[in-house]
Amino acid sequence: MEFTKGENRFYKEEDGKLLAEITFVPNDNVVAIDHTFVDPSLRGQGIAEQLVDTVVEDMEKQGKKIKAVCPYVVELFDRKSDKYKTIKVEA
Repeated sequence: MEFTKGENRFYKEEDGKLLAEITFVPNDNVVAIDHTFVDPSLRGQGIAEQLVDTVVEDMEKQGKKIKAVCPYVVELFDRKSDKYKTIKVEA
């Protein structure tokens, strides 16, 4: 799925309806992902992880790290620690 980059967020809208969104708060060289949303009609398709991966790719290009604040991202970073170990900062 393709996401649109907004101010401190990536999101997907269709016909004016928000379908998926991830928001983050920048702070120097670390961003804190604080919110992830996926519309119930799209859940179970890996879209939340795609959102996280979109932020990861963007922050890697910028040379920044990610602090997981959103409970989903905390759990994802723990569950797939090898995948995210180079981008993640400890709380």
